[in-house]
Amino acid sequence: MPPDPWAPLRATTTARIGLNRTGDAPGLDAVLSFQLAHARARDAVHTSLDSAALAEAIAPAPVVHVCSQAPDRATYLRRPDLGRRLDPACRDRLTGPCEVAFVLADGLSAIAVQRHAPPFLRACLDRLTGWEIGPVVIATQARVALGDEIGAALHARLCAVLIGERPGLSVADSLGVYLTWQPQPGRRDSERNCISNIHAAGLSYDAAADMLVWLITEAARRKLTGVGLKPQTGADLIAAMQSSPHKEIDLEPERFPMPVRDPPVFERDASAEK
Repeated sequence: MPPDPWAPLRATTTARIGLNRTGDAPGLDAVLSFQLAHARARDAVHTSLDSAALAEAIAPAPVVHVCSQAPDRATYLRRPDLGRRLDPACRDRLTGPCEVAFVLADGLSAIAVQRHAPPFLRACLDRLTGWEIGPVVIATQARVALGDEIGAALHARLCAVLIGERPGLSVADSLGVYLTWQPQPGRRDSERNCISNIHAAGLSYDAAADMLVWLITEAARRKLTGVGLKPQTGADLIAAMQSSPHKEIDLEPERFPMPVRDPPVFERDASAEK
């Protein structure tokens, strides 16, 4: 059997490309892989966050547990607005002030937060020596905007929400980070900076932590986040990340030529036209 020309390209991505076929249908292995990915995505959405285990994983950092106004997962999925509002019973647990507040929110993939938030948070705290960090807030049934109310209650200058991203059919445990300057209810999405795709096959903890610390430092200096805060060029951000003693960035990844399949050629059957 000749070698598969798509194998080198598939090795560089989790995307479904160059799938084998059986007649006009995908091969059995591709179908089963798709069904497994779909099941993992559904599990990621419906699995509950183990807040106690998460608090233990980030010890000895002080922890505060809060929840949104969505009473359960079903309501959270049907009513996104309730996931953006803090349960009034939790407000008295939040005291400040602080410079940076970290919120670990289950979002649409509690699995992502359970797996990736502890090591990523440690990588960030190692780089933020000298900053006044508030207690780590673990929030359940939470949307990104819940961090605005939490940050305001903590009187935080900056709030970083580490949240499970909506799972797809390639990755079900992707972690995202949303950074907001002077958080308060009513902040728009355009007033935040986002770092996404933090997972084993995506952005590494060190690379993401370098990016977040750069954003925190620049946000404090410029007193803003969002569309007004970004590197002037891609080279600026790469230079900032390369200056970190924690990671070297490979600027020349190995590249493979893209294979091209020859389309089938069907000969005309002249006898059928008679």
